[in-house]
Amino acid sequence: MRSSMCVIRWETPPGFARERQTGPSILPINSMQVQWDWLYLGVLLISSVTAEIHDEEIQDADVEVEDFDTNSQETDLDRGSSSLEVMYKTPEPTGEVYFTETFDDGVLTGWILSKTKKDDTDENIAKYDGRWEVEELKENTVPGDRGLVLKSIARHHAVSAMLTKPFIFDTKPLIVQYEVNFQDGIDCGGAYVKLLSSSDDLDLEYFFDKTPYTIMFGPDKCGEDYKLHFIFRHKNPKTGDYEEKHAKRPDVDLKKFYSDKRTHLYTLVLKPDDTFEMLIDQSVVSKGSLLEDMVPPVNPLKEIEDPNDKKPDDWDERAKIPDPNAVKPDDWDEDEPSKIEDRDAVKPEGWLDDELQYIPDPNAEKPQDWDEEMDGEWEAPQIPNPKCETAPGCGEWVRPMMTNPNYKGKWKPPMIDNPNYQGIWSPQKIPNPDYFEDLHPFEMTAVSAIGLELWSMTPDIYFDNFIICSEKEVADRWAADGWDLKKLVASANEPGMFSQLVTAAEDRPWLWVLYILTLALPVGLGVLFCWPTKKIEEDIDYKKMDVSKPVTKGELEKERGEIADEAELEEEKENEDIAVEEGEDKNDEENEAAEGSQEEEGDKSNKSGSEDEMKEADESIGCGDGPMKSVRKRRVRKD
Repeated sequence: MRSSMCVIRWETPPGFARERQTGPSILPINSMQVQWDWLYLGVLLISSVTAEIHDEEIQDADVEVEDFDTNSQETDLDRGSSSLEVMYKTPEPTGEVYFTETFDDGVLTGWILSKTKKDDTDENIAKYDGRWEVEELKENTVPGDRGLVLKSIARHHAVSAMLTKPFIFDTKPLIVQYEVNFQDGIDCGGAYVKLLSSSDDLDLEYFFDKTPYTIMFGPDKCGEDYKLHFIFRHKNPKTGDYEEKHAKRPDVDLKKFYSDKRTHLYTLVLKPDDTFEMLIDQSVVSKGSLLEDMVPPVNPLKEIEDPNDKKPDDWDERAKIPDPNAVKPDDWDEDEPSKIEDRDAVKPEGWLDDELQYIPDPNAEKPQDWDEEMDGEWEAPQIPNPKCETAPGCGEWVRPMMTNPNYKGKWKPPMIDNPNYQGIWSPQKIPNPDYFEDLHPFEMTAVSAIGLELWSMTPDIYFDNFIICSEKEVADRWAADGWDLKKLVASANEPGMFSQLVTAAEDRPWLWVLYILTLALPVGLGVLFCWPTKKIEEDIDYKKMDVSKPVTKGELEKERGEIADEAELEEEKENEDIAVEEGEDKNDEENEAAEGSQEEEGDKSNKSGSEDEMKEADESIGCGDGPMKSVRKRRVRKD
């Protein structure tokens, strides 16, 4: 990029031409262009980071907004404060449900604490005496909203409640949904629920770990093993025995749901087509088929290995055998050692044969409490011999060992393919006598109660808003009236943008690069714009020899004085030459007379030209600060 140029020219006598070029400010303009480019780049990067965080905030705070009547929930967001103020109202189910619980009344209405003991456990901890409380959240509290909180550590807890009506697995889906908040994190413990199987002898006061259940679902963690259980007990149609079937582990990282101290929504959806889905915060984390994605499989193998089959004695499983026809070569010496002394080795010069590698420490002293009768004769500790530090070695020199070129080792016949190889033996297959085929494992044992039977090493595990229904829309509306409010309040009470940036970078490590660039760009731009720039004279170095410098009046007079001095010296030299060569003097005088007349004319024109040059030089100051170079000197001979 080049700006307009201000060029000043003036006419001068031959040999005294001058040209003044001022401006252009090439480097500053280019520098400004680079600065603006960096500014645009910085704005784009900052905008991209802001957009990313904004999108995440929108996704995290996306709440369905609907109109409610005067008896419904009213939410009031105070835009001038840092937290969200809500008017909470206990959620009400909007469709057919089998069980709901909000705990907002502050008491465990309908819930029964277990009075039994756990089998096969130490008597001190066998009793289900863990304490439960109904209270609000410790953080991100929604006024009026309460939940069931597990309070004891290293204790067995058991509490249960009957469903409004039993759920029968026929043509309707089963949806189980509830909220969990590990308010103090979790070291080792569970937060899963059990749907207890219907039976005539079901007594909730004796609810314990061996009480028959149909489904177990929910989070569980011990150490660094983070789980989300979905287990159902399947009844063998042939034997009538029940066997637990475990869903495969989700392929997502569950750690954050246990450590962020926020309320999370857990949902299990079982469908009559024998498929299932597990959701956390209304996002699917695992799904599959009851027939294909359970361990062990619902249906056993059609064929099994015959337990009575035995491998024959003459069964040969060797794929390779030694060659029976191979013979050891006559020159094969098995007695040759693998290592021998290197006969070409020479003892290094300066080796100290008479010095030991270690000597007693001359500065060591026997301890005063040394008892020779008890401790034996005292000996000074050994230290490296200082004389050996500068020598190649000390002690008796021994030739180093080298690989024996004649060593072959013990001879073995080469291996060949076994002509009698029969393969790896395995028992033959027989029809599985216990085989059955259950094409609809969804048809499980009916459930009539829900229970929490837990052990935890961390207290204050919060449960809330249980619902069991058959319609996903009912469960979603239930979550919108309860869990969505907790999520909204938690988002509004976030400590600040910095924490959100760090949280976002935990899931997306590449964001750290953008953060660093975003922080570095303002600093770099500040230095780029605010750092004092060098003068143009230092930045630009014109190498053109035809760019001239204006001559001021004082400089012109000084130059003319120098010319006059040169003329006088030239005249004296010529006078000396006249005395030697008279013929040349006459010619020199004629030449000097001619040059003198030309000089007078040149002086006149030069004087007028110099005045014009000085005037134009003064005017040229406002046109630019371009570089200036000296002009070519004139040599003038004066009569």
